[in-house]
Amino acid sequence: MTYPLHVALIWHQHQPLYKSPVAGKYRMPWVRLHGIKDYLDLILLLERFPRLHQTVNLVPSLIIQIEEYVAGSAFDPYLELTLTPTEKLNTEQLRFVIERFFDSHYPHMIEPYPRYRQLYEQRESQGVNWCLQYWTQQDFSDLLAWHNLSWFDPLFQEDPEIEGWIKMGSGFTLADRQRIYAKQQQILSAIIPQHAKMQSSGQLELTTSPYTHPILPLLVSERSARVARPGLPLPRYSFHWEQDVHVHLERGKQVYRERFGRDPRGLWPSEQAVSPAILIPIQKQGFNWIISDEGVLGWSLGHPFHRDEQGHILEADQLYRPYRLETELGELAIIFRDHRLSDLIGFSYSAMSADAAAKDLIGHLETIRNRLPQDQPWLVTIALDGENCWEYYPQDGKPFLENLYTRLSQHPSLRLVTVSEFLDQFPPTEFLPAEQLHSGSWIEADFTTWIGDPVKNRAWELLAQARQVIQDHPNANPQAWEALWAAEGSDWFWWFGMGHSSAHDAVFDQLFREHLQALYSALGETVPTVLYFPLEDHDGLGDRLPQGFIHPTINGRPAEREWTQAGRVEIGGARGTMHRNSIIRRLWYGFDHFNFYLRLDFSSAIQRPKQLQVLWFYPNRITVNSAIPLQSLPEEAPLNYHYRHLLQLFLPSPSPGQHPAQVEAKLLEAGANHSWHAIDHQIQAVVDTCLEVAVPWANLGTQPGQEMQFIIVAAERDTFQEAIPPKATIALRIP
Repeated sequence: MTYPLHVALIWHQHQPLYKSPVAGKYRMPWVRLHGIKDYLDLILLLERFPRLHQTVNLVPSLIIQIEEYVAGSAFDPYLELTLTPTEKLNTEQLRFVIERFFDSHYPHMIEPYPRYRQLYEQRESQGVNWCLQYWTQQDFSDLLAWHNLSWFDPLFQEDPEIEGWIKMGSGFTLADRQRIYAKQQQILSAIIPQHAKMQSSGQLELTTSPYTHPILPLLVSERSARVARPGLPLPRYSFHWEQDVHVHLERGKQVYRERFGRDPRGLWPSEQAVSPAILIPIQKQGFNWIISDEGVLGWSLGHPFHRDEQGHILEADQLYRPYRLETELGELAIIFRDHRLSDLIGFSYSAMSADAAAKDLIGHLETIRNRLPQDQPWLVTIALDGENCWEYYPQDGKPFLENLYTRLSQHPSLRLVTVSEFLDQFPPTEFLPAEQLHSGSWIEADFTTWIGDPVKNRAWELLAQARQVIQDHPNANPQAWEALWAAEGSDWFWWFGMGHSSAHDAVFDQLFREHLQALYSALGETVPTVLYFPLEDHDGLGDRLPQGFIHPTINGRPAEREWTQAGRVEIGGARGTMHRNSIIRRLWYGFDHFNFYLRLDFSSAIQRPKQLQVLWFYPNRITVNSAIPLQSLPEEAPLNYHYRHLLQLFLPSPSPGQHPAQVEAKLLEAGANHSWHAIDHQIQAVVDTCLEVAVPWANLGTQPGQEMQFIIVAAERDTFQEAIPPKATIALRIP
């Protein structure tokens, strides 16, 4: 018998608890805004393709918050300002509106709407203070309306009322803004019922996560972080509260049962974090299967997975199958996602046309099927965040998903299934000893995203102290326990210290501390003074390594959220780490599966380098290399190194009223006798308020997993000016 290749596509829908127990209202709007953009439309699109089955994970903390918005009991600062008459807004509130009501992806959520774009460009060109002085109440009313309108998914923009507002463009009143909010509530109210309906029809399988999305292995013992990182610094106070794992699992299951009238079969452990110690609690709650990442499987099997030049797993027969974990309570199935295929959807396909992206994914799946024996069933698991990637896609991913779903519906040898469908038909036969399961997560198969950094460890210490206090109160009231469960969520630790950063780090810091403050207050205990002060400085300055994939639009005008996961090096200016004058103020760098990205912020709006040279070499690869072709080059490392590739960028001089300008780019490769010769390329480079560059990996002839180092040199008339950064190269590994 010949089997099709089974594919489990799993979407993970999650938001932390944004409601402050101190203020009694939400600090952030993301449940409401993602609710009208990402949760409902995703499954409504799928419903048009009844042959395709999928799995969706709804985190309990997300469900609870959606329901509070539907009930009208949830208010966040953005919503309160939206519903306030503009004439009653004070200066502080108006400043917040100017600074924060463009919190979205500019190319797809601001630029397409002329009035929204006009207001944005005024803020960017004239500054916040100018807007405060010259904007009218109508300008502010229009901005309040457009921030909400731009988050409606394109699928809902077909609604006559929403379509009318978009065509209206300007002149919005308070009544209009109130009706926009009512439309948001209408969409939010359909999310849970639509998921329930599609699960009943068999097209969806719904799963759950621990109650507030905590890292279960770290609740059992923080020492599980040393399985992958033996020397990892740990908090001074240990955290050993296995009973909390049971509570989070039980409450997550309860939230699910009350909404969907059945017990969940699958569990998405928060951050796909697993360890042997959490298996028995999971089994005691009756779950049939769990999911983790290919990196965790590689560690469990004792070897990493290897990929060919096209990114295909060489050990396909080991990854694309479920495993059977056996404990004293019986069996538990576990599946492991293909990390790269998941990341292609999450981070890279947004830069391609819908047709090319869908075709590429289908091509990968066809290759997997052709390389595996077809006389037995295989399961490819693609699992990823179901909300944050879509704003980087044209039309919020609708063309891509429609193209992909059409191809999958018509494909004779690919079958999209729910996880339980596959496990019911093909129970796992491959045995993985429970004690052999690696302790790790979806990021680097370890826990360093959440523990080990000094700030993260300090947060764990504060949590451990609070946990002991509540333990010492045997009759602690429910409010205290709810505050503890909220503080145990993974998201706070994600944003602390090194690893990830956003424009809202200070708010996440505040929320974590407010949950702990509420715990002490509910117990009648004195709140420790330390909880009234931020755990770290959130001014956003300082060097850092890349923290995740980026996919910026190359237009010379960086949107705030496009580079939040990029590496950063402070070069010039009073706060720069080098403490020196430089024509470049800050260097940003990052990547996705297709491109290497650079961004240079200038120290002056009227002064730029005439020429920039970006040079790469590859430490573990034998290549012909050449010296930097500039005069007056200091005889010092790394300027006296030899390099494989050279990108020359010739920047036009800035001019009054300038607009984005294409930068002349020339890519050269080293030849014999220290020569350089030009090669074809598809490099994009645009300069405006900054310089943004995208270099396809294919132009550099690189391979996944390869190490590279680069440096940037400013020059004028082939004469060296300065190195960026000085006295060092920047290293990174190609994804």
